[in-house]
Order: sequence, then structure tokens, then C-alpha cells
Amino acid sequence: MIQLDGVTKRYGDTTVVDDVSLTIPSGGVTSVVGANGAGKSTLLSLMSRLSKPDAGTITVAGLDVATTPTEDLAKRLAVLRQENHTAVRLTVRELVAFGRFPHSGGRLGPTDHDVIDDAVGYFELTEFADRPLDTLSGGQRQRAHIAMVLCQSTDYVLLDEPLNNLDMRHSVQIMRRLRRMADDYGKTVVLVVHDINFAARYSDRVVAMRDGAVVAHGGVADVMTTDVLRTVFDLDIPVHDVGGRRIGDFYG
Repeated sequence: MIQLDGVTKRYGDTTVVDDVSLTIPSGGVTSVVGANGAGKSTLLSLMSRLSKPDAGTITVAGLDVATTPTEDLAKRLAVLRQENHTAVRLTVRELVAFGRFPHSGGRLGPTDHDVIDDAVGYFELTEFADRPLDTLSGGQRQRAHIAMVLCQSTDYVLLDEPLNNLDMRHSVQIMRRLRRMADDYGKTVVLVVHDINFAARYSDRVVAMRDGAVVAHGGVADVMTTDVLRTVFDLDIPVHDVGGRRIGDFYG
């Protein structure tokens, strides 16, 4: 599990994550939601050690994120940032292979190549494996980046807004694949997502933030209520059960 105790992050006089204590159980998909500026991406960056908290502790599978050696943490925790500044002339296979670095140190062996092929195939990229990234659509490139994360073979995967700049069709494809990845490989997937209905449809748990604080967390039914969504988004959003799933009617 991922455990946060009293985690706080400030930039100057502005507190962007405010005394957050939270437990994310192992397994399944947890979505972090909230309005712009709620502290979602900052919270994820703290979990992944891309940013250092000003107070509090974070552990992943019992490992203290602040003190665990990088090479050890990289074998348990994989991260995909919101902005992927990757050389576009890399091929899909070359990009995915970077995920093996914590295990291979850059010297790929037969097992590494098997894992790479599995990840490329899992995200339905085999036909594009030798094509440069800049020849792919946005959705295909994003699948390649997530395949790289899968290739890292960690129990925990953190993704910051993996649907950013994707259209509806590609967003659905990515969320379906993340859902399957959690189930097929037994991974704990934590992602920041703007669309509350995507979170409700594909997640096991939802963490809702506002002004740097967690205002609700739990199963989808616990968070997808009109009262909680009003607190998070300052909107009265009717919530309906559709096919056994809760959907927020933002146009109601």
C-alpha cells in the first residue's frame, strides 16, 4: 500500500498540499480528482519523489520514499509524468526499452527483450514497434509511454494526467487498458484524472481534493455523491445510477 502521513508541500507562502494523511490499498485503480489547483499533480509528484515534502512521510510497500535508494525504489514504483519530453525520433521499441533500465542497467538480455515484446504487444503496438514516435497519433504515443512504464515491472504505477490532450476515443482506450493492466498484472495504479466520470467508470477508489486537502476518499459510491462533488467542484451535480455505475450529470 501507499501510506501518507501529515504530508505538506509549500511554494513560498502558498500551501499546495496541506497535511494530507491517506492510505491507498494495494491493487486496483485509484483516481485522484479535483478542480485545477487542487494539488492533485503535486500530491502525485510527492508520492513519486519527483518533489520533496516540507513535512510528513510517504511509504510505498513499506519503503520510505525519501530515503530508499533510487535503484531500489525504481524496481517497486514506476512514474509517468504529465509532460513527456522524449526524443521523437526514438522508435516505439526503443522508448519501451527504457523501462528495463532499473533491471538491466542499459545492458538488455533475453529476459528484458521478452518483457519489452510483451509490453509492446499488450498495448497493441507491435505493428508500430519500429516506427519513430513522431509518426504516431497522440493516443498511440501515449500507449507507448504507458508500455514503457509497464515494462519497468513494478508493483506500483503512478500516472499524472495520462488522458491529457487526448480525444474521447483515445481516452477511453487508455482507461480501459489501465483498468486491464491493474487486473491482469496485479498492479496498483494511481492516476490523476480531470474527468470525474472516467474516474467513476474505471476506478476502484477515488481521492477527491480541494485546496491542497483531501476532502473525500473511498470507493466510487462513497465519493460520487452530489454533496461531495459540490464540495470539490462548487457545482450542484446530479448523480445517476446508469447500468450499476454512478455518473455525474454536469449538464443537469
